[in-house]
Amino acid sequence: MGLSMSFTPKSDFLQIMIERGFVADCTDYEALDQALMQGTLTAYIGYDATAKSLHVGHLLNIMILRWLQKTGGRPITLMGGGTTKVGDPSFRADERPLLSAEAIDGNIASMQKAFSKYLTYGSGPNDALMINNAEWLDDLNYLAFLRDIGRHFSVNRMLSFESVKSRLDREQSLSFLEFNYMILQAYDFLELHQRYGCQLQMGGSDQWGNIVNGVDLARRVVDGTVFGLTSPLLTTSDGKKMGKSQGGAVWLNGDMLSPYEFWQFWRNTTDADVGRFLKLYTELPVEECERLAALEGSEINAAKIILANEVTALLHGREAATKAEATAREVFEKGGVGDDLPTVLLSAQDVGNGMSIVQLIVKAGLVKSGKEAKRLIAENGARMNDEPVTNAGTIIEATDLKQSIKLSAGKKRHALVRLKD
Repeated sequence: MGLSMSFTPKSDFLQIMIERGFVADCTDYEALDQALMQGTLTAYIGYDATAKSLHVGHLLNIMILRWLQKTGGRPITLMGGGTTKVGDPSFRADERPLLSAEAIDGNIASMQKAFSKYLTYGSGPNDALMINNAEWLDDLNYLAFLRDIGRHFSVNRMLSFESVKSRLDREQSLSFLEFNYMILQAYDFLELHQRYGCQLQMGGSDQWGNIVNGVDLARRVVDGTVFGLTSPLLTTSDGKKMGKSQGGAVWLNGDMLSPYEFWQFWRNTTDADVGRFLKLYTELPVEECERLAALEGSEINAAKIILANEVTALLHGREAATKAEATAREVFEKGGVGDDLPTVLLSAQDVGNGMSIVQLIVKAGLVKSGKEAKRLIAENGARMNDEPVTNAGTIIEATDLKQSIKLSAGKKRHALVRLKD
């Protein structure tokens, strides 16, 4: 249901959500607002365990859970230990690769590192809960599930949801396994409502159909007072999917992406996105976000540094953000090395009788292939210790790496390479 211009929320949570740009749709704004005013409201967002770390694309919804907790609500991070075994088909062209139970459990354990930076978990009335849907999905009795839950779903209606319809319109295969995903997600909401009094399911706008299914199921089975709320699917102003960089996914776990690289991703935000990102990804007052967004010319760079510092401080701590900024100043303004740059350690065995500069640039993670490295050199975008690399055949020997070599791809991407001690 679209947001009416006449609707003015009374609850702190919905006020913040709407004012800062977190809301795409809601099943019933006014009733949800009233429920939020009546005490601690429990809400959840689901996360499938398809990787060892969450990435920046998840961060918007994590911030929603953080604001919910800050305004007195109780957040649930629902880990898809069960649903990951099926795979969400929403707006995908193909089926997700299936993971083993061991891989899924390992991913969940690793993903917890990021959640704990934003949410306070515990047993208090508004402490966050982390729950794994494998608790109820792994031992489902298939016939009982079909009889008790399946009868509430219309296949005609399921086929009409955009996430399924777009796949079928392109004549791309949709397996029966994937088709069941939306039923399982709806069942999650019913279980969370019955077990924990959860009244609200949230997610990206691509989950609208799945969320509506869950709301309908809870109302049909137990006549529950439940709601759905979606956030916009973010793209950057140049049309790119949020969370992707030249080097791939922007991971939240520090062991998969260094705090400096995370900081640099936000520092490289385009001018047009600064104000929007400050509202969504920091806790600065809205008025301050708008003031910073209005800066022009070189002054907008100061706003980008504030954005990078605030987002990095939330995830990695204020000290890491300060260190990242200092490294950036050392590298960009003074042409120095910078202690906090990503560092790649090579053994003497790795280097052998010598390694080409092309191989070294790939090893440093600045490009994905030798072909890209050669193109970077040909286009005068590669530097070694701030000097242009002009010969793709340059050989680096182990003795050259006893001290760190600084490699650069363009003006914004840098790494250090040295021999292991």
